[in-house]
Amino acid sequence: MVRRFARNKLALLGLCFILAVVTLALAAPYLTSHAPNKQDIMNRLEPPSHDHRFGTDELGRDVFSRLAWGARISLQVALLAVLGGASTGILLGLLSGFYGGIFDMVTMRIMDTLSAFPGVLLAILIMSTLGSGNREVILAVGIWLVPTYARIVRAEALRLRARDFVEAARAIGATDGRIMVKHVLLNSLSPIIVYATLSIPGAILTAASLSYLGLGIKPPTPEWGAMISAARSYMREAPTLILFPGMAIFITVLSFNFVGDALRDALDPKLKV
Repeated sequence: MVRRFARNKLALLGLCFILAVVTLALAAPYLTSHAPNKQDIMNRLEPPSHDHRFGTDELGRDVFSRLAWGARISLQVALLAVLGGASTGILLGLLSGFYGGIFDMVTMRIMDTLSAFPGVLLAILIMSTLGSGNREVILAVGIWLVPTYARIVRAEALRLRARDFVEAARAIGATDGRIMVKHVLLNSLSPIIVYATLSIPGAILTAASLSYLGLGIKPPTPEWGAMISAARSYMREAPTLILFPGMAIFITVLSFNFVGDALRDALDPKLKV
């Protein structure tokens, strides 16, 4: 698997960029020389310089500092949303596929209802109900991800629950919980890992879209989508204000997609030789 993954040069390039973004986010306090929310009105909308590597924004705040701290916020929101959505979806899908019956029918109809809404629209609906903030964004994006994880795991559970090794485990007295975790869930990890990798960029984009619309992270917290929203009014005076966070979102999302595609190919048993 590692050899097949390593043959994909775009995936390796994307992985390097992801590691760079993660390093920037974790080491933001040490890599930045200005506080992300420190205002300097006298030096507002400055171009990139030695003191301000990416320039300053409309309030004189250092753009590089806000971009580095914004990476921490964006990755944190995306990872926690994917973790929450995956945990809930896996549990529901596992129970639905393994037991079936009325629980399966009710759960899948709820998943159908959630899937009927486009992702961003569903997140906007949830945010308009709960309000704005980090936890609300994580919850909204996580709920949007639940149906897909539930369907993936349910399909795997339906496929695996009648296999011989599951019947053998049941015959020797294994409990349903042990069978679901050890024999069904562990054999379903490949599609879960692939979709988790591919859902992180979707979570980043959705969180940035909510902040761009004013429904996400509250200012003055640095967040990439909020930075783009604030920079709209200054595109002519300082085009780099919208360029840097826009490129950060674009390259990060593209990198996760490259890695996700490579993992899908590497974990495909049909390609094993």
